[in-house]
Amino acid sequence: MTMTRRQALAAGAALPAAALATSARPAGAQTAAPGAAAPIARTFQLGAFRVTPLLAGTSPREDPHSIFGLNVPDEEFAEVSAEAFLPTDMAQFFFTPTLVDTGSEVILFDTGIDAGGTTTALEAAGYGADDVTHVVLTHMHGDHIGGLTGEDGSATFANAAYVTGQAEFDHWAAAGNEGFEAKVRPFAEQMTMLSPGDAVRGGITAVDAAGHSPGHMAYRIESDGSQLMLIGDLANHPVYSLARPDWEVRFDMDKEMAAAARRRVLSELAADRIPMIGYHMPFPALGFVAGEGSGFRYIPYSYQTL
Repeated sequence: MTMTRRQALAAGAALPAAALATSARPAGAQTAAPGAAAPIARTFQLGAFRVTPLLAGTSPREDPHSIFGLNVPDEEFAEVSAEAFLPTDMAQFFFTPTLVDTGSEVILFDTGIDAGGTTTALEAAGYGADDVTHVVLTHMHGDHIGGLTGEDGSATFANAAYVTGQAEFDHWAAAGNEGFEAKVRPFAEQMTMLSPGDAVRGGITAVDAAGHSPGHMAYRIESDGSQLMLIGDLANHPVYSLARPDWEVRFDMDKEMAAAARRRVLSELAADRIPMIGYHMPFPALGFVAGEGSGFRYIPYSYQTL
């Protein structure tokens, strides 16, 4: 992506003149006219970085108790749902890759279910697929790797390098998984493998969050004194998972390890007041974590100073 294009994007997005050292601010108005489609991209300023959650798709799922809270009785699940004004026969899932523009790199975290949803959201944010310089995979479940290639098998992000966790890659490479073989294996020779604590680029560090998958990782984003955590699928529902970290989730491959990871990472976010973006949180997926009783509380971003 050229500097001229970057400058044009910055001007067009009407970014604040300066970001507070501890603040992520919305970049301009994101309202929709009556009858218009809701926004599918929203940009925040984090220090010198532009962070853009991308709504690549949404999907309702029936019978949420068959997904969340597998270790609690129906009565408890219904009570928790009622307290949060949630139905017990449906949960809404969101699929939210995140773009981080550092000024010299354009880094996409996860790729959505398919290329179409993700590239449409990218375009809404003022980027094209060819602008992406790096694709980072938090893990390799299908809704995170589906957008790596188009329907014809061609690379969606033709100019990108690829980054993922070594443990995650090794697990799926040995599993004989069709999704991995079709979507990830073709890029194996182009991939940089990370371990927890390694840096993707300056200011972006991998964080151990294994349990949801064997090598699942979160990513800490830091710029000019501001911090943000991309938690991937560490907690994939604000009530049934984040607020109750010990509730078992069907998609967690190691349920005990996943619960321990939730408690460890969410405790850090709450203690240090670090904002987070969760892949399946209600769009724009940015919020905060507070301790509450034996669990946590999710506070969606509105206009807070971070």
